[in-house]
Formats: sequence, structure tokens, C-alpha cells
Amino acid sequence: MDRRLFWIGVGLLVLIGTAAVLTLAFWQPPSFRGTSYAEPIPPAPEIVLTKSDGTTFRLSDQREKIVLLFFGYTSCPDVCPTTLAEMKQVMDLLRDDAQQVQVVFVSVDPERDDPERIQSYANHFHSSFLGLTGTETELTPIWSGYSIVREVVESDSALGNIINHTARLFLVDTQGNLRLSYAYQTPVEDIVHDIRLLLE
Repeated sequence: MDRRLFWIGVGLLVLIGTAAVLTLAFWQPPSFRGTSYAEPIPPAPEIVLTKSDGTTFRLSDQREKIVLLFFGYTSCPDVCPTTLAEMKQVMDLLRDDAQQVQVVFVSVDPERDDPERIQSYANHFHSSFLGLTGTETELTPIWSGYSIVREVVESDSALGNIINHTARLFLVDTQGNLRLSYAYQTPVEDIVHDIRLLLE
């Protein structure tokens, strides 16, 4: 065998081996872009509310689906419609995988949001979205479970009183764990990225 060809072959093997070692040394698994909860991952606080059709919604019944959970109200002038519009974009980008995702919109304004009103509002953004409300007594422990802070501010605007509230999106995984959360106006692509990782 030609010695020159031999040493070229040896050199190529060394290069391939070095590349493999470096790849293994510096490779990291894909990471989530949302804010992760600390280990052990907490179970999502239960939500039990009556839907507009009179049936009962239980968050624990949503296992095997990813739930995107947001708290807001139908008279909200900005944050809530923006977030729900972004959730529609998420569903559009997921395409067929959207069937494995459920968006749930829970009211922080039980005085104005009855079940029919909030469901109609949610459906304005996407036909699969669920809008849920209840009495203040029913909703208070749910708000507390997700650390939702709300403040009613009197207003003379056409929309009525303004409710300042926590504007965070929560992701519940297919095992019912509170897995990730997202700040207001997190890029839609980041949320889609995390959902795809969890669905793999």
C-alpha cells in the first residue's frame, strides 16, 4: 500500500474521531425556552368549573394533552386579546400537533363573565379554545393555586372597570404537571418549540 495513502487514511480517522469526541463533550440536549419549574416538577393545581354547555371541566381529565392556561377577562382592553391571538398563532404553527394541545382561558372577572360570554369570547380566537368562569368563591382557590393576583380598578371607560391581573401563560404537560410558564408576549415560536419538545 502506498505510504502516503496510508497516512492520509490515518489522518482522516483521527479527524473523525476528534470530531466525534468534541461533539459528545459539548453536545447538550435541546432546552426549554420558557421558565421551568424546579424539580420535583409540581402537579398543576386542580381546576373544576362548569362549562357553557353545563358539563364539568376538570383539568385532571386533560391528561395526554398539553394545556396552555391563561387567566384574564372578556372586557380586557389589551393583554388578554393579545395573548389569545398569540395562542391562535401557536395552534396554526403546530398544525396536526394542535390536536394534542388545549388552550384554557379562566376568568378573573366573575361579575361580568358568565359561562356563555367567556366561551363565546374564547371561540372568537379559535374554535377549540375553552373559556371558563365561576363564582368568586369557586375561582379564588384556583387563582391562589396559580399565584394569580388581581386588582379591580374603577374606570369610566366604555369597557367598565379595569382588572389588573397576572399576565402569565402556564403550560401543563401530558402528565398533569405544571411544567413551564411564559411572560407576556413571549415569542410564539418559543412556545411552539417547547410544545414540540414535550410531544417528542
